[in-house]
Amino acid sequence: MSDCTAVSKKFNNLVEIMKRLRAPGGCPWDREQTYLTLRRYIIEEAYELIEAIEKEDLNNICEECGDLLLQVVFVSCIAAEHDNFDISNVIDYISEKLVRRHPHVFGDINLKNTEEVLRNWEQIKTGEREKRHEDSSLLAGIPRLLPSLLKAYRMQERAAKVGFDWPKDALSSVIAKVDEEITELKDAINNNNIDNVEEEIGDVFFTVVNLSRHFNIDPEASLHKACEKFASRFRCVEGQVSKSGKDWNAFTLNELDEFWNLAKIIVSTKNDEN
Repeated sequence: MSDCTAVSKKFNNLVEIMKRLRAPGGCPWDREQTYLTLRRYIIEEAYELIEAIEKEDLNNICEECGDLLLQVVFVSCIAAEHDNFDISNVIDYISEKLVRRHPHVFGDINLKNTEEVLRNWEQIKTGEREKRHEDSSLLAGIPRLLPSLLKAYRMQERAAKVGFDWPKDALSSVIAKVDEEITELKDAINNNNIDNVEEEIGDVFFTVVNLSRHFNIDPEASLHKACEKFASRFRCVEGQVSKSGKDWNAFTLNELDEFWNLAKIIVSTKNDEN
């Protein structure tokens, strides 16, 4: 039996298991699920896979890939029950799209580097939307519910592909824009205009994302690391407070700040040892 035949047999078995779970006499929970109820599980499984990748846990990565694959099979099974589409259509769609959007591999177009590949990819996507009479904006297709940092990054990235961006060697201009937005935020705070403060905070975030993009830094990953660093240090502070046998409100802010500075040293030392 060839590898392809073995994989095909295993995949078909997975689809049949899902059908059995959804069939009369199957699992009550699985039978109750709809497109909408599966949304949270799709998101959770995607994040669990990301966490496994960050931990470089190969066994867990394999397991989480399976969990995420199940969600695709689950959605396709529900669709097939309503005669909308099935898993075969899903596979056909993505296979055709990959070939269509890689003319430099499957066609005769010559693209020199990743930047040209991405620019051509976006042009193909725009052309596809125009043919379907859909929104053909470069910003079309960015999920509305995408995490905001990633959404800002994607929007700026697409605008940059048509030249709507600062030059790569003009980082001082990007930094000046960050400073400008922070100044506007300070003005809004001084004027006690809460609505304006909210708007200006958003502008600061958006501009900082732009700065991270110019350094090829994923803002979502960067903020995630900052959150992890804060958690490690704060747990250290909690340990110091717990050791003292006192309540939190027994300490002044300066005293807690001393715990924080100690935590920075402790966490940094542990990281160096690792």
